[in-house]
Amino acid sequence: MALEGSVNAQGYDIIGDIHGCANTLKLLLGKLGYAPIAGVYRHPSRKAVFLGDVIDRGPRIREALQLVKAMVDADEASMLLGNHEYNALCYCTQSSDSDGNTYLRAHSPRHYHLIQDTLEQFSMYQEEWNEYLEWFKTLPLFLEFDDFRVVHACWDSTLIAEYQHLYGHNRLSDDLLQESANKQSLAGRLLDRLTRGIDIRLPDSLSVTSKDGFVRHFFRASFWVPDPRTYNDVVFQPDPLPEAIAHRAMTDEVKGKLFYYSEAEKPLFIGHYWRSGIPASLTSNIACLDYSAVKYGKLVAYRMDGEKVLDERKFVWVSVEPQEPGLPDWESDSDD
Repeated sequence: MALEGSVNAQGYDIIGDIHGCANTLKLLLGKLGYAPIAGVYRHPSRKAVFLGDVIDRGPRIREALQLVKAMVDADEASMLLGNHEYNALCYCTQSSDSDGNTYLRAHSPRHYHLIQDTLEQFSMYQEEWNEYLEWFKTLPLFLEFDDFRVVHACWDSTLIAEYQHLYGHNRLSDDLLQESANKQSLAGRLLDRLTRGIDIRLPDSLSVTSKDGFVRHFFRASFWVPDPRTYNDVVFQPDPLPEAIAHRAMTDEVKGKLFYYSEAEKPLFIGHYWRSGIPASLTSNIACLDYSAVKYGKLVAYRMDGEKVLDERKFVWVSVEPQEPGLPDWESDSDD
């Protein structure tokens, strides 16, 4: 399943989670050789692929969406549905099974906190926000090219094949969005796995406080470890596990929730996981491109040209630095 209209592309620039860092995105696109022409960032021979999570948290969410959508509309890029776009759809969509006062995602203080920045920045542009919500429903949940695959959080071949066999496409619809609220349905399981990854419950009612301030009873797990034995073998998040269980052997039941993306598979690019440090691949064929740009990390791209083994020299990034105290806008970009 190739990106429509991309047959003339000589390569692809795959870009991680933006979260409203529009200035950083412009710098990264410039570093990659894209330039604004007739209101759209374009490259003479390459296409961009955005891994999702353009919205929430950052200072220029509306501007970031305008930039990305303009590129997609002009066939200069493709964008995947991230968990934040999916959450926004559910938060803003009423349940068809309710009396009109219930939404697919509960309007709890926790859920509002996650989408607050987006709703506030669109508070004077409600019609435009509604148009973006409709656009989100058209975004692919996954894409497979001749030489590589992209998904926001986790590539699950079994669920993807089942979804394509049943529905014949890789997107949502109004009915499938409603269905996805049932986490036991195929749409619910697919959206959860592809946009959020594998979550493993901590044993003994333990919890961990994440870097975004939430107390969580689950942790994010990897899907590229061939023979994991302990919880620590598969944890893949910025926050360490409680020492009480980190090196405990996983039960067969827990192991049954995992699966393995082999190094024999096509190269795979994901976002979602808040990495830090110098961008590098996870395995010879998997790269995570989310390096916490909105938390003064890096906005990262990988320049894909059909290689079967990922090349560390092909990561490109722009760092985000805090501005000096007292300045009104915290998104300050440095080109390293």
